[in-house]
Amino acid sequence: MNFIRKILFPFSILYSAIASIRNYCYDNGLLKSYSFNLPIIAVGNLSVGGTGKTPQIEFLIRLLSNKYKVATLSRGYKRKSSGFILADANVNAKIIGDEPYQYFTKFPDIQVAVDADRKNGIEQLLSNSSKPDVILLDDAYQHRRVKAGFYILLTSYNELYPDGFQLPTGNLRENRSGAKRANVIVVTKCPSDLSKQEQEIIKRKLAILPNQTLFFSTIEFDDYVYSENEKQLVSEIQNVDKLLLAGIAKPQSFFAHLQSDKKACLTFSDHHQFSEKDLLEIKNKAQNNIIITTEKDYMRLKGSLPKEQLYFLPIKTKFLFEGDNFDKKIINYVESSTRIG
Repeated sequence: MNFIRKILFPFSILYSAIASIRNYCYDNGLLKSYSFNLPIIAVGNLSVGGTGKTPQIEFLIRLLSNKYKVATLSRGYKRKSSGFILADANVNAKIIGDEPYQYFTKFPDIQVAVDADRKNGIEQLLSNSSKPDVILLDDAYQHRRVKAGFYILLTSYNELYPDGFQLPTGNLRENRSGAKRANVIVVTKCPSDLSKQEQEIIKRKLAILPNQTLFFSTIEFDDYVYSENEKQLVSEIQNVDKLLLAGIAKPQSFFAHLQSDKKACLTFSDHHQFSEKDLLEIKNKAQNNIIITTEKDYMRLKGSLPKEQLYFLPIKTKFLFEGDNFDKKIINYVESSTRIG
């Protein structure tokens, strides 16, 4: 795979040039960006997947939904539908995508919408009789047609964007200079004992601008795994025979946390759509043992595997330092934008 990526390096140069020209056109008004009269927060990354966008969006939902009417707007990656859809009781992961369906299932008091055209999606949300006070754009850092009021850029501790190459040689969607659009940069999936010295090294490496703030976060695993009807302590199932399966970009920490033998793991591609053949393989490998998957995969698997056998492990974003400052920045932006509106 690495050899193939090296061969494709000339295409990375071409891809980089096209992305840079596109950004130049938006930065200089040659292509139009649309602004809206309400707070819009965009969460995204420069790389392809695996930086923790979903738990970051959920963090913002928890932070804001007690005071504001919150809506999330996603593309709905790999969904079996098109156009604008506002989630209701008739949707599932196939209709709106696994991540939006996860938001809809966990947070019944917010609006969850999908639309590849984010401008149209925002307009549809604002035409609703119960229009939102704030919109969270999921995975929209490169969606330049909409100009958000606040940008949160995520980069994974083990794959910082200055170390990457652009597609197809590497995993970057655009040049690392695109980081300048961010108001806040969050280094995700950090070790919990990250030292002050390493924080400073990372800060210099990312070349944080004076108008930007850098934060460090980690993934916090729930104490329980959950099925449709019950929950079990993770500590009590560590040594139980089980099958772990994941269809996410970087599942290593999920497998490591549940401490399972590699023989009892199944890995699928990110956002994998499970076929009948896949389900049969899962059942045969699990036998009568419990099956534990990620929350995102659970959204696609529930109803297809025995409910008493299928469990998921939730995760949350946890800020290592100055979490209160992050909260204040978000709340101050929303409050000031709401007053202006």
